[in-house]
Amino acid sequence: MELVVDNGGVRLDKYIAGHCELSRSYIQNLIKEGKVLVDGHPTKASQKVTAEERITIAVPPPTPIAVAPEDIPLNIVYEDDDLMVIDKPAGLTVHPAPGHRSGTLVNAILAHCPDLAGTKGSVRPGIVHRLDKDTSGLMMVAKNDAAQMSLSSQIKKRVIKKGYLVLVLGHLSPAQGAIEAPIGRHPKDRKRMAIVSTGREARTFYQVKEYLGNYSLLEVRTETGRTHQIRVHLSSIGYPVVGDTVYGGKSKILDRQFVHAHLLGFRLPSSGDFAEFESRLPPDLEQTLERIK
Repeated sequence: MELVVDNGGVRLDKYIAGHCELSRSYIQNLIKEGKVLVDGHPTKASQKVTAEERITIAVPPPTPIAVAPEDIPLNIVYEDDDLMVIDKPAGLTVHPAPGHRSGTLVNAILAHCPDLAGTKGSVRPGIVHRLDKDTSGLMMVAKNDAAQMSLSSQIKKRVIKKGYLVLVLGHLSPAQGAIEAPIGRHPKDRKRMAIVSTGREARTFYQVKEYLGNYSLLEVRTETGRTHQIRVHLSSIGYPVVGDTVYGGKSKILDRQFVHAHLLGFRLPSSGDFAEFESRLPPDLEQTLERIK
């Protein structure tokens, strides 16, 4: 992994943490082990970086974790030889992680498609993008390496069409706009993200679909795909997502965040044809809107 410093004067470990999904303590260990070089030379975690310096990070491959197929129901919206489009329910974690080895979307898709295990040989076979555990909606899953490369390339080129329905607290004004602010790890809480100057660029577009009392129902599009991007951006301008206890607060009307990935469009790897899929709001979110109305 390589980074080119765009804004100097920050500790090396802090700068790296703000530009990738690695914990600061893990980065400090890599630096101690000589796996982080600045312009080709080892250095200390406390070293202040300078603009235009090139940081090279040698991240060791993850320790393999056996992922077992599990008979978990899947709502498959579309499937061909290359991929599946799945309508993920809220509460389902996408892939195994320390402390959460089973009961994930990956366990479910391995039961449906056993050959998927050959995709990159990792704990995230076929996964090219993620949704938060408590976010519902559409996800694409690659079934072979060629498809995974095609879909990942489309994401990198920012040609994937992704739309979300989001309910926020407050009467959002102006009714249409863009939020551009860099996102990185929170400097004091590594489990959270935040708007930080050393973060990665992030861009979110929104349009109010309907005002409902002291709430606003939004259509949101993201140009970038940073962790917790929609929730962090909307909270940063004073309109937290309803039910988001991390960046907003507890809600009396909903016990999970009101974010639903309702639109997904991309080019099919085999034909190059553009395909677009839609998902209706799940019952809990529909009921929340009815309750407000």
